[in-house]
Amino acid sequence: MACSRRMPDQPPSRIFVVHRHQARRLHYDLRLEIDGVLKSWALPKGPTLDPQQRRLAVLVEDHPLEYADFEGNIPPGQYGAGSVMVWDRGRFRVLGSGSPERQFARGQLKLWFEGSKLKGEFALVRMRQSADQWLLIKKADEYARPGWDPDEFAWSVLTGRSQQEIAREAPPHHEFPLEEPDPPCSKP
Repeated sequence: MACSRRMPDQPPSRIFVVHRHQARRLHYDLRLEIDGVLKSWALPKGPTLDPQQRRLAVLVEDHPLEYADFEGNIPPGQYGAGSVMVWDRGRFRVLGSGSPERQFARGQLKLWFEGSKLKGEFALVRMRQSADQWLLIKKADEYARPGWDPDEFAWSVLTGRSQQEIAREAPPHHEFPLEEPDPPCSKP
């Protein structure tokens, strides 16, 4: 029996990527294709599919679109030195009125992700007290998973490698990239 999923009116058309970055401290970087670049936020605890968890997202410098598929090591002595994993990637679209550029300028992005790990509706909201501090919030939908922890899914969607394998430049696993199956439908 097929389940019904509430989907946005149009298919997602812009890229997003989540890098898992072992620098001085492990963190995740959410990157969205907006205005011809990858707008980027550092997430100290990573994204989650748990709608009860709000995740701090600190706006950082833009990155070129070509950086979306970067996986490897940033050499010692350079900014961000350490291993970088493509933890998730896919397409997104904005929900509601306004382009991604307009929603970004207003400080309230309503997003629909179609990634290997992140799926469904999210909000990215700028906090009033700081221009650089935002919150990433998973909306309660059929993709929501209470207690979901990104560190339990710490493998590359490009190569299947762990953070340690990337750091030591191990070869990619032959079965990757691999599409993740859709999670099961929630019970009504």
